Amino acid sequence: MSKITGGHLAAKYMKEVEQVDTVFTLSGGHIENLLDGLSQYGIKAIDVRHEQAAAMMAHAWSIYKNQPGVCLVTAGPGFTNALTGIANAHLDNVPLVVLCGRHPLRDDNTGALQEIDQIDMVRPVTKWCATCYDIKRIPEYLATAFRQATLGRPGPVFLELPPDILFIATDENEVHIPAKKSHRAVTRPHEAELQAAAGIIDSAKKPLFIGGSGVNMSTSGESFKTFIEKIGFPFALLNNGRGALPDNHPLSINDGGFTAVSAVAPQADVIVAAGIRFNWIMQATKLFPDAQVIRIDIDPTEIDRNRTSEVGLVGDCGEIFDALTPLVNAADHGPWRDKVKKAYKAFLITETEQKNTPSDPIHPFRLVGRIMEAIGPDAYYVADGGDTSYYGMAGFLSEHRAGVLTPAAALLGCLGTGIPFAMAAKLAHPDKPVILLHGDGSFGFNAMEFDTMVRHDIPVVCVVNNDCAWGMIKHSQEMSIGHARCTCAELGMRHYEKVVEGLGGYGELVTKDDDIIPAVKRAVASGKPACVNVVTDPTVTSPATAMFYQNLSDF
Repeated sequence: MSKITGGHLAAKYMKEVEQVDTVFTLSGGHIENLLDGLSQYGIKAIDVRHEQAAAMMAHAWSIYKNQPGVCLVTAGPGFTNALTGIANAHLDNVPLVVLCGRHPLRDDNTGALQEIDQIDMVRPVTKWCATCYDIKRIPEYLATAFRQATLGRPGPVFLELPPDILFIATDENEVHIPAKKSHRAVTRPHEAELQAAAGIIDSAKKPLFIGGSGVNMSTSGESFKTFIEKIGFPFALLNNGRGALPDNHPLSINDGGFTAVSAVAPQADVIVAAGIRFNWIMQATKLFPDAQVIRIDIDPTEIDRNRTSEVGLVGDCGEIFDALTPLVNAADHGPWRDKVKKAYKAFLITETEQKNTPSDPIHPFRLVGRIMEAIGPDAYYVADGGDTSYYGMAGFLSEHRAGVLTPAAALLGCLGTGIPFAMAAKLAHPDKPVILLHGDGSFGFNAMEFDTMVRHDIPVVCVVNNDCAWGMIKHSQEMSIGHARCTCAELGMRHYEKVVEGLGGYGELVTKDDDIIPAVKRAVASGKPACVNVVTDPTVTSPATAMFYQNLSDF
């Protein structure tokens, strides 16, 4: 009889049934047998320096590869270290599968090493969580985990695997391996709802389409392109939805970033919002109090959240685009689209000048503009930080799906995401440059992952927007309590490039405008994980900070 251990059984199922080829992890005694199983079945293990990074890399992997990302962490502190990444994935609605070690079942309530109630801690930030108690049921539990992560509204799931079942062996012939099945959303709006939505779309004179993560994570593909080009709406793709169509598409207003949405939405008479939540970033719909709104979302609870929709269509975005396309009339909103672009470009005059004008000290928008000159749109961009995320979101353009991500600007507002996301981007797209724009504050959260990059040959180029402070906090404090009372916001000048050099990467310090492009190009050419530390103007305040301050000042 052929024997197999629980850890090897889990790895075999993931490889052969779920086609998992990469797992993000950090070693630990409780998960040793599963780590060995990854080696046995040819699953690449990317081991990081902090479990938070493992969860965040798996989160990003799910976006770039459009499949569940898998992270594996050990019990106790390994689990608690990963919690922030799990919570971030929960609020970002991505299919993350978290496999976690546990203290032995036999040692429950004895004060075992790393004994902690992990299930009750993780339950509020997962779609599904469970403990597997039987080695023969490992494939069944894993099948459930992957199914739960992806069906309906995606989200993180959590499976606890005690050493009592990972390290023991069983007869492989007695284990049932569930077959992989293709599941799709089956919810479909009533025909009357689709007809009502089509009628509103056809009546639009000043329309706008706003798409979010649900557009990219759905089955949309060509469906979105066919739909949007038929109705002729100018569109903005936000969050993880960016890149479902390229930023340079004729109907796109992504070259204006969120400023374009802010400028256009108040004028619109019809807004189609697909796969996006009306949260604080959307000012909970205060931006468009008078427009007729059509909501498309796989989660029925989102349809009227923060605003009652004229029509709510529940289901997969791609399937609804397919259903709507034959019902709507072809339209050309060219004059409105031209007016829209003029409107938001007027808002961006100052930013455009800042981007195109050499400055001393270097303006952050100028830094973004110079990076784009050096690299161009055939690349993947990530931005992390408070003000820095705004500069990256507004200034980077890419021709690729998920080509510009600003994960720190998502609902949790989680800094430290940049380095793990950029690593996942490079692993997913090794033939393309990956540029990370990082705030100097947020750089500190996961800077040791440059060691991970060196060990695994992940040549990300990180450009630090170094204003020597927690910029968003500093400038918000200046507006609210005055410069003299700013607290815990100054960081001072630090040589982050030398940190990266010390870990085996490439580093440069830049203080002059003319040196930005050559330094970025040298960093890419080095073929190493790289840090270009650019000293920028510490007095600059971004529009994002003004919004942040305004939200606080309402109290």
